[in-house]
Amino acid sequence: MRRTIVAATVVVVVVIAVVLVVRGRPPEPSAPPPAAVKTTTVQLGDLTNTRTLQAQLGFGAARPVKGAAGTVTKLPAPGQTTELGKELYRVDDQPVVVFIGATPLFRALDAPGLKGSDVAVLVDNLAALGYSVGTRPKDATKAELTPRVVDALKKWQKALGVEQTGTLAPGRVLVLDRPMRVGALKAQLGAAATEDLFELTPTTRLVTVQIPVTEAGALKAGMAVTVVRPDNRPVPAKVTSVTPVAAPPENGSGPKADIVVTPDNPADVEDLDTAPVRVTVVSESRTGVLTVPLAALVALKEGGYALQLPSGALKAVRTGLYSQDKVEVSGDGVAEGLEVVTAS
Repeated sequence: MRRTIVAATVVVVVVIAVVLVVRGRPPEPSAPPPAAVKTTTVQLGDLTNTRTLQAQLGFGAARPVKGAAGTVTKLPAPGQTTELGKELYRVDDQPVVVFIGATPLFRALDAPGLKGSDVAVLVDNLAALGYSVGTRPKDATKAELTPRVVDALKKWQKALGVEQTGTLAPGRVLVLDRPMRVGALKAQLGAAATEDLFELTPTTRLVTVQIPVTEAGALKAGMAVTVVRPDNRPVPAKVTSVTPVAAPPENGSGPKADIVVTPDNPADVEDLDTAPVRVTVVSESRTGVLTVPLAALVALKEGGYALQLPSGALKAVRTGLYSQDKVEVSGDGVAEGLEVVTAS
């Protein structure tokens, strides 16, 4: 009997110990839930690819100015803009004045009755300055130095503060085809006026860039582009001209094309003189197309691509334009708002 009680007691103790051990165990970890997939939707929008060209903002090509015989006694200031009928520089302490026209003075206009296109330049400029010169023939070569024109010339000379001779020597007038801006000075006071004195440039700031002719095919005059200033501010602009230029034989780089770009609003760059800029050109674009992030494309073993639906099903698509992190897609059942799986 006693042995029976002892055995029973031992059994109870063992059971209690087992229960305590089981209760002291940490709970078994549960299986992790399936990872949630990240999705996006097919969007309707525009895609654009751009090309960036390194360029230079300035005033375009410069032309050198030389004077006639004599000594330079006054030079213009860099940045100065030429004005019709106004002094630009001095030779032998006599003013050299700006006229606007197509024909430079190639002889002294010193005898009434002279006819020619140089006479037409004098007549037109005196008329533009408000002097009475009569009516000149439409044919510039038949314009005549009449007594009335000579009288107007004397009145202009008086206003200019020079001797009223009624004659005009070529070296006293610089004929330009339009108002221009003084660029770099090339001579010093006291230099011979027949040397390069200074440069003239257009007054409008332009952007110039040179690229291989083979890369210039997409650029056309009138094409809209964007000029990016040094401070990264974008400025709307247009291509003004595309001009092929031959590269020097020793260069070996092949023919180039000079591209000139003009800002739509000159005020957008008027605070800059010359500066390196960038020109961005739209090389490809699509409007109103279906797009998804590149990360949503699934490459198929048999070739091509598909979109994965949240259910796991794959929907084959055709790809179009790639632009940065997006791609154009199309296919059966592919529509705006369709939910698809994306890797990021």
